[in-house]
Amino acid sequence: MKIRFNLISLFMFSLAHGVSGVEKDEVSAFVMTGDSVTLHTDVTTIQQQDIKWYFNYTRIAEITEDLGDICTDVQCNEGAERFRHRLELDHWTGSLTITNTRTTDSGLYELKIISIRISSEKTFSVTVHDVPAAEQDEMKRKSVKEGESVTLDTGVTKNPNDLMTWHFKAICIAEISEEPRKICTDVQCKDGDERFRNRLKLDHQTGSLTITNTTITDSGVYQLQINSSSFSIIRSFSVTVTDSGLSSAAVAGICAAVVGVVVVVIVILLLMAVSRYTQLHSLVRRNDTRTKHSNQANGFHDLSPNQSDIPLVDDVSETPSNHTNAVVMNTIDGLSSNHIEIESAAATEM
Repeated sequence: MKIRFNLISLFMFSLAHGVSGVEKDEVSAFVMTGDSVTLHTDVTTIQQQDIKWYFNYTRIAEITEDLGDICTDVQCNEGAERFRHRLELDHWTGSLTITNTRTTDSGLYELKIISIRISSEKTFSVTVHDVPAAEQDEMKRKSVKEGESVTLDTGVTKNPNDLMTWHFKAICIAEISEEPRKICTDVQCKDGDERFRNRLKLDHQTGSLTITNTTITDSGVYQLQINSSSFSIIRSFSVTVTDSGLSSAAVAGICAAVVGVVVVVIVILLLMAVSRYTQLHSLVRRNDTRTKHSNQANGFHDLSPNQSDIPLVDDVSETPSNHTNAVVMNTIDGLSSNHIEIESAAATEM
């Protein structure tokens, strides 16, 4: 009876503390500052399982089998903000993702899976390498001119068991697996399109991607995903393709457009000048008409161009006076002569 009681107690203790059937494993992951890393639970579903995540022995995430209790970082630690909302928990598998990694994220991450049948533990040793900003920009930010080639360097040597995939705008454009023959680029990949049209090259040793004969449409964010059985790393690259110059056709088109604009501007200026001249001419004519009407109202007659050259003062003061005096003198002389003749005739008759 005592032995039976001890066996039952040991069984209950094993279920409670995970001593019976506990599996342990340790994985090392090396990432670069700014990367995202996902730590896999290897669980297909969390049904009938409780999952807890710890960082340096502090709980940072938890999810229960019925999804009744889910927490990450500050929700689990009563105000601790080490990760500041940079943790993501997969509700289907319980896998933990750390985004925008920092050097302070380096350390041990412990996974504890508790179920009725078995309990397991896994330890992840994550090391975040501090890369200087200048080197990181040189590696992750590329700027080239249209027509040039650009290489996106993974910065690692490919593990034979890893799967590397490249994505551009959520579309898989290149993939390389454990064997060189399992390589695809662009249209060869699943869901690929013809955006790059055989302009992609993959390095079999590192998985680095080269884009040849770049075009403006190649600008954007490229994501490299390195998948292993225990973790995944996502690294982003920014590519900017600038215009290398205008073609002769484009230059001709621009010149034609400029000439057209100049012609339109000249026509508009001419029309404005004609309109202005018409307005000024009309204004002058109205002023001349008003002047004539004013002169007629004041007793002045319009003079011809020839007459306008004769001084008006001389005509009035001199010429009319002389003419009148001459007429008067002639009249007086005529009357005197006639009077003498009449008197002579009367005397003869008498």
